Amino acid sequence: MAAMARIRSGRSVLGAVAVVAAVAPLGLTGPARAQEPAAGPQATWTVQDVAPGVQVRTGTIRDASAAPSWTVTVKDPGTSRLTGAAVDVEVGPQAWAQQTAAQLTGAGYRPRVETVAWPDYADTPHGAMGQRVRIGSYATQAQAQSVASAIAATGFHTAVEWTGYDAEQPADVENVHVAVIDPHRFTGTVEGTHDGSVTQRETTSAVAAKLGSLVGVNAGFFVTSDSDGVQGIPSGLAAYDGEVASMAAGARTALVLSDGGRHVRIARLTSTATARAGGSSYAVQGINRLPGTVRDCGRPGATPSALPWQDVTCHESDDLVLFTPAFGAALPGGAGTQVMLDGHGRVVSVGARGGSVPAGGSVLQGIGAAADWLTAHAVPGQRVDVRDTVRDTAGRQVRLGAGDSVVSAAPTLVADGRIAIDAAAEGTVDPQDLSFGYAWANVRQPRTMAGIDARGRLLLVTVDGRLTGGSEGFTISEAAHFMRSLGAVQAMNLDGGGSTAFTVGGTLLNHPSDATGERAVGDTIEVLPGH
Repeated sequence: MAAMARIRSGRSVLGAVAVVAAVAPLGLTGPARAQEPAAGPQATWTVQDVAPGVQVRTGTIRDASAAPSWTVTVKDPGTSRLTGAAVDVEVGPQAWAQQTAAQLTGAGYRPRVETVAWPDYADTPHGAMGQRVRIGSYATQAQAQSVASAIAATGFHTAVEWTGYDAEQPADVENVHVAVIDPHRFTGTVEGTHDGSVTQRETTSAVAAKLGSLVGVNAGFFVTSDSDGVQGIPSGLAAYDGEVASMAAGARTALVLSDGGRHVRIARLTSTATARAGGSSYAVQGINRLPGTVRDCGRPGATPSALPWQDVTCHESDDLVLFTPAFGAALPGGAGTQVMLDGHGRVVSVGARGGSVPAGGSVLQGIGAAADWLTAHAVPGQRVDVRDTVRDTAGRQVRLGAGDSVVSAAPTLVADGRIAIDAAAEGTVDPQDLSFGYAWANVRQPRTMAGIDARGRLLLVTVDGRLTGGSEGFTISEAAHFMRSLGAVQAMNLDGGGSTAFTVGGTLLNHPSDATGERAVGDTIEVLPGH
């Protein structure tokens, strides 16, 4: 461990631990060092050996130079490039910022104009992103809100913000959890799981306790509301125990856990599937999702975009969806055609949509042209073969077998040992529309990350956020740099925000940001003991 000095301690909530004083960032390799100068971020770490080959490190990073406060941001009214909806933009062009500042000055306020730079993304412009207009520095949120309300009453669009979430100044507190799993020493397994049904949402700690997990974290993006599909289902590529349970949203980053986590890989993956009946075939565009509704977009034929777009729901008028035994809820009803298949792929029935997936079988639902294809080609007693294929962006097929799992999110953080954030390609920011993804990517948030170091060890990491005076989180860029500081040669962002959860022995260690407590999520990553 780099840049740290160990001091033995007694027992704590983690059990027997070693208390570590260190200058952030935390390194996972290299010689120990004694006292460092008290300059810049300072961190205190506790270390717990959960099992042979599984270590948990919990740290609080503080920066005494940080001086966050509440402020009022005046936003630029705009229109979403993707959806056409009215939006308020945090960062606008210089001409808008100067004009707005002049108007505010004329109204008796003392605005400041701040230049915001693009982070070190691999696929966006560099230099200045734009300018932000702000007023005041307040000790309390209520004081800032009073000023914001008065400004809004004159016609401006305002927001009250905590400057500790800004990338332009250091965070004063960040609470971090790191699990290091060494496949050369650990005798258990690491798997992505949806605990039996992709349609159920459970808290990470509940799944971990049920499975007897040593360490558990939340995993991929998932549907959170009925208006966006069936709650709980992944909104990207997912596979559990070798079976694909959801299709990819474009080419997004994924964590592949092969052979129970003995071999781990991070790569951008795509997926395709085809249904064949007789001499005819039709492209399957979804697995275990509501036909016509594609959360996070990224499927051919989807509107308004076939590219991935974070937290945007796209639609398809012609859509063929496969339902597997992992879909543990009532099948969606509505217009279209449904084909029931037995375990050998033979057509059992053709008819209206609804019911449930037959035991050991599967279901195809089609709307639009896909419904017409099913009606024309699905014949009772004959086979309809459905084959899915997962590939990386180099075109290499990812073969999945028993004990293999895949969880996906976005974006890539580290590739081949270098910071490589492909935020635009994976649909988490839009360089042509600063209303999209700015707060999601460029403001400090709770985050969950996964990485692999040069020794092949899996790193599962969380940082708490949105806890004013408690922990402020990472931007996407900060997440990438932190993962690289741990020695990650490959790293990715998992689902974050209120989903971020880190458990040891089924007990939640971090502090989720949702006001109601730990959020029920889709899939999780569980580190399970050997038997």
